[in-house]
Amino acid sequence: MIWLVTAGRDRRPQAVPVWFLWDGRSFLIYAQPGIKVRHIRSNPHVELHTNTDENGDVVVRVAGEATLSKSQAPAYKVPAYVRKYRADLKGFGWTPEEFSRRYPFAIRVRKLRFH
Repeated sequence: MIWLVTAGRDRRPQAVPVWFLWDGRSFLIYAQPGIKVRHIRSNPHVELHTNTDENGDVVVRVAGEATLSKSQAPAYKVPAYVRKYRADLKGFGWTPEEFSRRYPFAIRVRKLRFH
């Protein structure tokens, strides 16, 4: 789990936990239609924050630019994503195809700065 922080035109930040896939160069996140998508359309600057250890000592913060990728395959066609979240999908009673129907927007975060 990683926290995605977006802000729209009103510049009010919103942080939400999201599933993600890290490929060594960028983060891939799938989203439902809604505020995350609207924010990214109006302001591509985002922050990502990892969950921390139980003492709160280990936090990784990443600043980057998010784009809504029309060429990105849906989640069910990304084997590493399906492998990573197979148990979670099953827990919701969803197939990978159902998840992809519910979360059709692929967000790619690049131009990363690690803090």
